[in-house]
Amino acid sequence: MRSKLLSFVALIFALSALSVTAQEIPKIAFIYISPADDPIGWTREHERGREAAAGYFGDAVQLDYFENVTEGADSLVKLRELAADGYDMVFTTSFGYMNPSINLAFENPGMKIEHATGYVRANNISTYNIRFYEGRVSQGIIAGQMTKTNKVGYIASFPIPEVIRGINSAFLAARSVNPDIEFEVVWLNSWYNPPAEEAAARQLVANGADILMQHTDTAEPMKVAEELGIFAFGQASDMADYGPEAQLSASVNNWGPYYIGRIQALLDGTWESADRWGGLFDNMLEIAPFSDRIPLRIQEQAADAISRIRAGKLHPFTGPIRKQDGSGWLAAGEIASDSDLLTMGFFVEGITGIIPR
Repeated sequence: MRSKLLSFVALIFALSALSVTAQEIPKIAFIYISPADDPIGWTREHERGREAAAGYFGDAVQLDYFENVTEGADSLVKLRELAADGYDMVFTTSFGYMNPSINLAFENPGMKIEHATGYVRANNISTYNIRFYEGRVSQGIIAGQMTKTNKVGYIASFPIPEVIRGINSAFLAARSVNPDIEFEVVWLNSWYNPPAEEAAARQLVANGADILMQHTDTAEPMKVAEELGIFAFGQASDMADYGPEAQLSASVNNWGPYYIGRIQALLDGTWESADRWGGLFDNMLEIAPFSDRIPLRIQEQAADAISRIRAGKLHPFTGPIRKQDGSGWLAAGEIASDSDLLTMGFFVEGITGIIPR
């Protein structure tokens, strides 16, 4: 009887130990604006990063994701649910989650929040982003010399500095090799809208564009380019599978190392609020292979620009550069500061059209 009692007590202690261990495993959530199983695009690359972290940490952490979470007030409801469910850290992976992330941080000071593409920090909020504009330089160099109509169509999401920077960077690079280049920009006010992206692509081609760029999340523009026999650049992911003849190259987001590093800091107890703005230099931004339809001379020129940006020898915004209205911005040789870039709200000289307010 005594032996059975001791065995029972030992079992209770073992179960209690397992319960404590389970409770001690950090719970971490990722919030996505679109489906996690999309084969390409913005959310796909965040999910790829989460998967890399899951493979790295194994059972040491619980990594969950929640998809199709609408930006704005609706996302705050979901974030509050996660706080109530005991999540220790949450990665909010889109710009429109910024204000809800701030509210969550103030309501839950013990929770760690990582907000992608935002600019507001607190003791328990970090921000992180990629210098997407760096990838636009090689695209502009290629587009400026591959176009036959001298017109590039650009499908833009929201009129925020991140998107405006990319347009300006691509245009300046294209204008540096082709003074006759023109950009037509279509604003969708959406990150993820397949029908609208397709319609915008078709309209831009109808207006004379023979190369498409985008700062939206789906492969619809690439599919249109493939169908209509023009060129395009992939965004966030390598989209060559959707346009094997159309894609000239692509900017590819690489979030995995960042996620692993920040989760490790949580586990180590060294996590602190910080701001990370990576790019080509630290491989947070990667460039997909160049199409063999690009002449070797142009490939070499684009590759050289990538190498020089990576080495800190070339900055995409180096003067002289004027604003769209002709007023001065950067003097000859002057380099834009990060503050200038983070608040950019204007087109550079030569781009027509307006930025919606």
